[in-house]
Amino acid sequence: MFDVLSLPSSLLPPSRPPLTPAKPRYIPTDPLLRRRLHPQPDLFLSRPFSFPSSPKQPLHCSSSSMPFQLSSSSSSSQVLLLLFFLYFGFSTYETYRHIQLARKLKTYNLQDNLLYSRAFWVSKSIIAWNVDVVDGSCYLYASKVAALSVTDDGIQGHDVKIKLEEDCSGLPQNVIEKFPHIRDYRAFKVPPALDVKNLLKCQLAVAAFNSHGKCSNATGLQLPGILDELFSYDGPLGALYSGESVSLYLWAPTAQAVHAHIYKDPVGGGPLEIIPLEETNGVWSTKGPKSWEGCYYVYEVSVYHPSTLQIEKCYANDPYARGLSSDGRRTLFVNLDTNGLKPEGWDELADKKPDIDSFSDISIYELHIRDFSANDNTVYPEFRGGYLAFTLEDSAGVLHLKKLSNAGITHVHLLPTFQFAGVDDEKENWKHVDSKIMEKLSPDSDEQQMQITAIQNDDAYNWGYNPVLWGVPKGSYASDPNGPCRIIEFRKMIQALNHIGLCVVLDVVYNHLHASGPVDKDSVLDKIVPGYYLRRNTDGFIENSTCVNNTASEHYMVGRLIVDDLLSWAMNYKVDGFRFDLMGHIMKRTMVKAKDALCRLTKERDGVDGSRIYLYGEGWDFGEVAKNGRGINASQFNICGTGIGSFNDRIRDAMLGGSPFGHPLQQGFITGLLLEPNGHDHGTKAVEKEMLASAKDHIQVK
Repeated sequence: MFDVLSLPSSLLPPSRPPLTPAKPRYIPTDPLLRRRLHPQPDLFLSRPFSFPSSPKQPLHCSSSSMPFQLSSSSSSSQVLLLLFFLYFGFSTYETYRHIQLARKLKTYNLQDNLLYSRAFWVSKSIIAWNVDVVDGSCYLYASKVAALSVTDDGIQGHDVKIKLEEDCSGLPQNVIEKFPHIRDYRAFKVPPALDVKNLLKCQLAVAAFNSHGKCSNATGLQLPGILDELFSYDGPLGALYSGESVSLYLWAPTAQAVHAHIYKDPVGGGPLEIIPLEETNGVWSTKGPKSWEGCYYVYEVSVYHPSTLQIEKCYANDPYARGLSSDGRRTLFVNLDTNGLKPEGWDELADKKPDIDSFSDISIYELHIRDFSANDNTVYPEFRGGYLAFTLEDSAGVLHLKKLSNAGITHVHLLPTFQFAGVDDEKENWKHVDSKIMEKLSPDSDEQQMQITAIQNDDAYNWGYNPVLWGVPKGSYASDPNGPCRIIEFRKMIQALNHIGLCVVLDVVYNHLHASGPVDKDSVLDKIVPGYYLRRNTDGFIENSTCVNNTASEHYMVGRLIVDDLLSWAMNYKVDGFRFDLMGHIMKRTMVKAKDALCRLTKERDGVDGSRIYLYGEGWDFGEVAKNGRGINASQFNICGTGIGSFNDRIRDAMLGGSPFGHPLQQGFITGLLLEPNGHDHGTKAVEKEMLASAKDHIQVK
């Protein structure tokens, strides 16, 4: 390949290509190929030198969407540029644009190195950095007000400057195991007497100097290693309810201040009060009156954000939210143990669940909550497309599910049911296609698709793989997205499905989040502890191999949040299993810890028999986690023997033929390979026989 920084400025594309839903590269699984994502608007110029995270986008080659034109005078270098962005995706494209903009502004110098976070504070005593300081020196800098700037003479605007000494023995084994992708970095020793905890609330940078005292390199720092060592925490988080009070706990060790804004209403109006939280070892907390129940709150977090190089005042929901107002504007104070939120017989549901003798007996039917009843005329109009449609015993959909249950289906797999972006929770804001106009169009008209495309970002349809908050049911499926309605109706849905003999599996998407940064309304975790929850590459930019904003379960508190969330769904909603989207991007230890925690649940203590909860997922091995690039991941190869299931694409492709990326006419065992030719050229008869024999072996081996 070539160095993108050496490309001539004349090749700078005039504008960002239009954002369109994109399928990620190297993902051998159907669901990701058919999801509708809703990328965010171009925030590139909204703040100087900020790097918004966006999905890797394909370069469209039509005249209307090409971001630049190939000319005969420089066609070879421009073709290389085109191939570069096609191969590495638009995270690289955004980086290139930033650098080129800086050059145009004549500010591209050492200052721009602070846009990157290429050094890693991996433990209290060690900073890892892939830099050469032979005959030179290295320093750590901190600024509480984010005033750092870089010149040839070094970093200016700092409150603290600490000299670092290189440890010639390199990184210790425990650091290499936690961060295998930086195993060859140099190790720099941090003085033991340093007040590290307060420094972590500042803008941080390291700089290297040559033997003449000139600054040769500088960069920001990635902090998950040191945060895990100093602030890993297993105490209470979220809102806790007692007989007389409500307590809040928020893990935010890099925050300089945290306030809770308390509101009476789900939207609009000023706060009833603004409460400052007090910090103890990275956890911010406060205690309020019992009257907070039924109210709403939003956190105000003052924190340094590496994407803007500024101290930001971020407004975010509680990561441990269990209730929300519509579209996640505010977090609802709601005690899920309140009797008024439980359908009749809810506490006894565990005793009435269908019997499953063995996980190998499970047979799963996948469905989408909206699609199940959106067009079912046997369902009350106000129930269509929502949770309550499952509670109507004589509707066409429920009668069909009863037949499936009688035929041997044991589980219903519900596509994402958590709070996701892309569908407005307020039904009156949905846009609809005029069915009368559609009926008048000829079957071969292109107009139908044009009508649907025109409203696709504002209708009620979305598969739901755009996570905003994992722990709250989606509001658009409820009769009322505000208050506790979604909680009650979700429980009624689970109960109704169990009563007709079907267990319930939830589709969980812990591998990525829909948004990031300090401004986006759908960003939550990246506002609370910026740079921690989302996995970053060695330059410090967010990894996007799962579509957008990959999460980092190798970090302790990310793994803990996933496990806590699963326990909440199991205990508070009594679900029977979880299907993990892109499970291979989650660490194996997180999955095993989750399974063990769920298995410890008992009917007597927790109202749930955790031993019957089944976990399975997509164990694809690709992207930055491939070949255990970020630790031992939950891939097909690694998950074997844990009791956690993994999709088997080998059996699938052997039976059906081809692959998600193969020719659609390529046949398999049950689609007529060799015996019922469909006209596709599979090769000679001998080749077809060999393919069929191989397919049979895959099916028999399982």
